[in-house]
Amino acid sequence: MVAVITPHTFTGAVRIPGSKSHTIRRLLLAALTEGPSEIAFPLDSLDTRSCAAVCRALGAVIEEERTFDPVCPNPADSEGKKLTGWRIRGTKPGTPVPREALDVGNSGTTLFLALAGASLWDRPVHFTGDEQIRRRSAGPLLDALAGLGVKTESGAHGCPPLSVEGPWRGGRVSLPCPTSQYLSGILLAAPLAPAGTVTEIDVPLLNERPYIELTLAYLDALGVAYEKAEDFSYFRIPGGGVYRPLTGGVPGDFSSGAFPGGAGAVSGGGVTLLGLDPEDLQGDKVFFTLLSRMGAKVRWEGGNLEVLPGPLRGGAFDLNACPDLLPIMAVLGARAEGETILYNVPHARIKETDRIAVMAQELGNLGISAEERPEGLRIQGGVPRAGRVHSQGDHRIAMALGVLALFAAGPVEITGAEAGDVTYPGFWERLGARCVSS
Repeated sequence: MVAVITPHTFTGAVRIPGSKSHTIRRLLLAALTEGPSEIAFPLDSLDTRSCAAVCRALGAVIEEERTFDPVCPNPADSEGKKLTGWRIRGTKPGTPVPREALDVGNSGTTLFLALAGASLWDRPVHFTGDEQIRRRSAGPLLDALAGLGVKTESGAHGCPPLSVEGPWRGGRVSLPCPTSQYLSGILLAAPLAPAGTVTEIDVPLLNERPYIELTLAYLDALGVAYEKAEDFSYFRIPGGGVYRPLTGGVPGDFSSGAFPGGAGAVSGGGVTLLGLDPEDLQGDKVFFTLLSRMGAKVRWEGGNLEVLPGPLRGGAFDLNACPDLLPIMAVLGARAEGETILYNVPHARIKETDRIAVMAQELGNLGISAEERPEGLRIQGGVPRAGRVHSQGDHRIAMALGVLALFAAGPVEITGAEAGDVTYPGFWERLGARCVSS
């Protein structure tokens, strides 16, 4: 699909979809809970559907609640109903699983978190995914699981297709985490290891620390006992635990909210973002602090987040804790006066694409000076020219380029725009794009 955007002012109120990070964690925790759980207003996207399919394959029973809801931002089905809840009856390790590989689609979060959970099974569980997923390495995670007694197999460089087979015997392992998802996976699985086992994890490298804080918040809410170093360099988790059923709603996604928030800031229109929780632990909440530092006016008003435009200024921004923000921050840099440097984010290269290289290339295709650096980008503000750019199949690249098009000198075509459905169905309609078949 090609999204065609003619430059215009983006304004109005936008209800933000549910958080992908929360939705996937809640799904997997509920799937590993022997009892009924309920998740209200989950994100309904390609990634979360992939996670739900994996949970069903592991033995969980998931029933959908669909209603006519004018407020829920999820896309409507053919009858006009939207997904407003899941009722989940979990499973337990050892439940029979399909012999064929469980397909995580494009969802790296599902792959790494479910891979660790499936290691509790005493029979082989196989995983695969789309072309991008088959290029993403689980090597450090597989090495750690092997050190805990799990049998593992993988393709070249630890990439899918993968398989794991318990039992999980515990022990002490080292787990460098260029992506926090490796550690989140083990933290969620280790409490359910057999009674008497103890899992100890040394973490010599940890990127994306806020996502570990989010995972630990779930363990705390479930009453899970664990020990940790203050700097997250060590964890100790006893096995033999049981998760309680989950209930509650999914908060809005700050990662997704960055795109309409950024759109209002770069196009000169004020926007109000609905459904976000200022107290939530999502790491990408920092986007709005960075946006304020660049000159936009950001404030919470009546429980909603307002973004009012102001002259944007360049600066230097450390994105180590929030690598998913690199594409939209690069767009802000293209709009800002002067130079913007995004640094300390080498792990942006191991996402759905090498986002550092792709953003440098696509900004350059529209005449914006963007210098690729080993751990980030250097961008000189300017006016993008009209033209055609490519998402490379990456949802955050696609949506960031859509925001860039709002202040271009003429219409911009974005190929592969359907990638946005991975986390934000309905984004192009809300942005005012004209979508055509490629």
